[in-house]
Amino acid sequence: MRECFEVRDTDVGGRIGELTVPRADVTVETPALLPVINPNLDTIAPRRLATEFGAEILITNSYIIHGTDDVREQALEDGLHDLLDFPGAIMTDSGSFQLSEYGEIDVTTEEILEFQHAIGSDIATPVDIPTPPDVSRERAEDELATTQERLELADEIDTGEMLVSAPVQGSTYPDLREAAGRHADGTDLDVFPVGAVVPLMNDYRYDDMIDAVAAAKRGLGADAPVHLFGAGHPMMFALAAAMGCDLFDSAAYALYARDDRYLTVRGTRHLEDLDYLPCSCPVCTAHSPADLRALPDDEREEALAAHNLHVTFEEIRRIKQAIRAGNLLELVEQRARAHPTMLDGYRTLLDHAAQLERADPVSKGAFFYTSHESARRPEVLRHHQRLGRLSVPDSLFLTEGSSARGDEFDDSWRVEPPFGPFPRALSKSYPLTAETPDRTDRAALEAAADGVTRLVESNPETDITLGHKGWPAGVLETLPEEVALVDLTADRT
Repeated sequence: MRECFEVRDTDVGGRIGELTVPRADVTVETPALLPVINPNLDTIAPRRLATEFGAEILITNSYIIHGTDDVREQALEDGLHDLLDFPGAIMTDSGSFQLSEYGEIDVTTEEILEFQHAIGSDIATPVDIPTPPDVSRERAEDELATTQERLELADEIDTGEMLVSAPVQGSTYPDLREAAGRHADGTDLDVFPVGAVVPLMNDYRYDDMIDAVAAAKRGLGADAPVHLFGAGHPMMFALAAAMGCDLFDSAAYALYARDDRYLTVRGTRHLEDLDYLPCSCPVCTAHSPADLRALPDDEREEALAAHNLHVTFEEIRRIKQAIRAGNLLELVEQRARAHPTMLDGYRTLLDHAAQLERADPVSKGAFFYTSHESARRPEVLRHHQRLGRLSVPDSLFLTEGSSARGDEFDDSWRVEPPFGPFPRALSKSYPLTAETPDRTDRAALEAAADGVTRLVESNPETDITLGHKGWPAGVLETLPEEVALVDLTADRT
């Protein structure tokens, strides 16, 4: 059991947790955003990140500090916290990003971990190999082996109270990601970044990003805090949180501001294209788009960076509330409608419903059926899996309507798309209290038919009759032949 991380609330794969960072003497509530600080640039002062935006943790690059003479000497003399003037926890990257960008760096894992410890980092990172997507399997395996050797080396170094991360690599090979997660979990390291996914997110490949995280999560233990390296845009935070990511680092707030780009949870807009500011943060209530455009370059960049941070931290708080309320997937659904590739990501998330179901709470507040994707949610899968546990009589009437015809059978159960059949005594139990639209879509009917099939297969000796309200022939054809059918709409003609 990892003593540094404790899960408090869960919903789907999302968790509200507490990451204890002993060297900083702070406990960070997750999901958490780590704003990226370039030690040579100061768009938003770290102290302001804490006091105005509520940042509990940030990340900076120890390799840049190491390679900048005056900054290195100041960091060694005064310590990282004084250098940045930040009261929370500070995580440091190792130079792996520079390695992926430029092909080589001039420090080893031992050297950079010792340096991170010397400057007072609270969470350090070894020099892993961030293998990009779509490379050959041979390259992915070779570079993963190197990363694992370095993690084992990092595990042997005495770092005192400083936590050390164990990046999970493996390119776009799910089995390698899973094996990497299992290997990292077997060390005594503390935080587990899913690495080299920035190229996927830059290309809007949220489906592949979800597959990479899902695979890593299969290898990692439930007590492993998962960091999505380079997460960036708040549009996709809810999706990643639902798959089980706890930490997000982002330089997007500053990089986008530098390019006059304005973040929203539905995407990014160029300032020149805005006639109104669709936000109520302090920046947007004090300025119009024309006001911002008229500011000097450095003031405009700072104002846009502040807005971008407000939007990003607001989304983190929204995700936490959704986890606490048990409606994280409804938030993911909303975000998925912002961009077609986000919808690809959501549908891929639901491909992993069986994996998510194992962590998803059995009871929540309400289930809202808001699109045909809702028919694939973990709650529906769980209901189908549990149908085999129920006691079933010799003859059973399953009906979407009333139980008026149930006298002809030993018992009458309800059928509710997308869940399918269940005893009437469970009608007030989650998720069967679901809010569903009156116009039932085909996906919900198909899921209900799957539930009927599961019940029939679990009880081959029971005579089962389904009373349906005009289900399409294609849906009815998926049912086992032994199910007798009654069209309830025919009773009204």
